[in-house]
Amino acid sequence: MNIKSLLLGSAAALAAVTGAQAADAIVAASPEPMEYVRVCDAFGTGYFYIPGTETCLKIGGYVRFQTNYNSNGQTLGGDREWDSRTRGYINFQTKSDTEYGALGSFIALRTWAESDYAGGSVEIDEAYLTLGGFTAGYKYNYWDAGLSGETDALGSNRVNTIGYEYTGSGFKAGLFVDELSGYQSDSTFTGYRSAAGTTNYSRNDSVGIEGQISGTFGPVSVALLGGYDFAADNGAIRGIATADIGPGTLGIAGIYSSGPNAYYFLSEWTVAAQYAVKLTDKFSITPGFQYWGKMDYSGDDFVGSRDAWRAGVTLDYKIVDGLTAKVSAQYTSVDGARTSVAAHDQDVWTGFVRLQRTF
Repeated sequence: MNIKSLLLGSAAALAAVTGAQAADAIVAASPEPMEYVRVCDAFGTGYFYIPGTETCLKIGGYVRFQTNYNSNGQTLGGDREWDSRTRGYINFQTKSDTEYGALGSFIALRTWAESDYAGGSVEIDEAYLTLGGFTAGYKYNYWDAGLSGETDALGSNRVNTIGYEYTGSGFKAGLFVDELSGYQSDSTFTGYRSAAGTTNYSRNDSVGIEGQISGTFGPVSVALLGGYDFAADNGAIRGIATADIGPGTLGIAGIYSSGPNAYYFLSEWTVAAQYAVKLTDKFSITPGFQYWGKMDYSGDDFVGSRDAWRAGVTLDYKIVDGLTAKVSAQYTSVDGARTSVAAHDQDVWTGFVRLQRTF
C-alpha cells in the first residue's frame, strides 16, 4: 500500500465517524416568547395581571415591632410591666371583571414572635370573597371600625359572615348575618366587673345580624350601626361622626347596649371623642377620651352604677415612605371596688411604642 492509498482511506474513515456523530446531535429548541407582568390599573394601584389570566393580583403587608407597657404587671403575664412583640402580616387580593360586577377575594395571614424564640403559629387573619356588593367569608365586621386614635374601645368582631353592601354616591348601606359561635373576650375590664372574664357565645342560635348606613357630606362623615345577638337576646346601636374642624378632625362616638352581647358588652352605654391634628406632613397627634357607664352585668342585664373612664394621646410619625412610628399613652380609671385586689389596680397606665414597615 502506498502513501496515497493510506491517506485516502484515513480520510474516508474520519468522514464516516463525523457523519454518525452529526446525526446523533441534539438541537436546542428555540425559547418560548416571555410574557412580562402587565400592570392592572382597573382596580387601583398595586395590581398586576397573573400571567396567562385576566385576574389582577395585589400583594401587601407589614412587619411590626412593638413594646407594650402596663402598670399592672399581672396583665402582661407573670409579674412584668413591659413586653415586646414582632408581628408579620401579608395579604393577597384578587380582582377580575364579570357580568355581575367585580369578582374579588382577600386572604391575609399573620404571625407573631416574642423573646426566647417563642413564636406564634401562622393564622388566617381574614379570608373572604366578594362579587359586586356581596361578601362571604371570615373577616372583621362593621364593629371593628372606630376612631383613628388608640384611646377608644368601640367593639370589635372577626366572624364568619355573609351579606350585601350597596354603594352609592357618597352613601353606603349594608346588611350582614354573622356566626357568633366561640368566645368573645372582655379584655378591657377583665378583673374589674362583677361578671368579668370571658363570655361564652357557643350556645344554640349563635347567630347575629348587623346593619349599617354611612355617608359623607362635605367635611362630615357619619355612620349608624346596629347589631342584634340572638343567643344573648340583646343588641347594641352605635353612631360615629367625624368632621374637619380647624387644623384637625374631630371624632365623636356613642353606643347603647340593651345587655351583654357579642357586639358590645363593656357597658350599658359609652361616649368617646378625639381630635386628630396633623401638625406637619409627617407628624400628627391625637388626644382622646372615653367614658363607660353602668359596666357591671348579671345574666342578661347590666346592673349597678359603677363606671370607668380613659384619657390618652397617640403620636404618629412618618419616618420615610413605608416606615412609621407610633407612640400611645393611656390612663384608665375604674370606679368602685375591685374583684381581685391582688391582681388588679383601679387606676392603670398603658401604652406602647411601635415601628412598622408597610408595603
